[in-house]
Amino acid sequence: MNFSVIWTKAAKDQLAEIWIHHHDQKGVTAAAHRIDLLLGRDPANQGEDRPNNRRIMFESPLVVVYRIDTANNRVIVSYVRQY
Repeated sequence: MNFSVIWTKAAKDQLAEIWIHHHDQKGVTAAAHRIDLLLGRDPANQGEDRPNNRRIMFESPLVVVYRIDTANNRVIVSYVRQY
């Protein structure tokens, strides 16, 4: 089963801020792409459990917090920061 990966506006803004200031912009872009691919394929087996039905995933140089909406086959990325 494939999942749609949706980044909230806040997460997109955080990612853009990281990208602008990071010394390796290609690395940031590649990490975001890997996150999309991995979460789209198998979100439950990525990262670690956190309270309130959230998960955290480390994909250097990024860290994302997300939740899985299995009823709608979606993954919502709500927060991203530099690792």
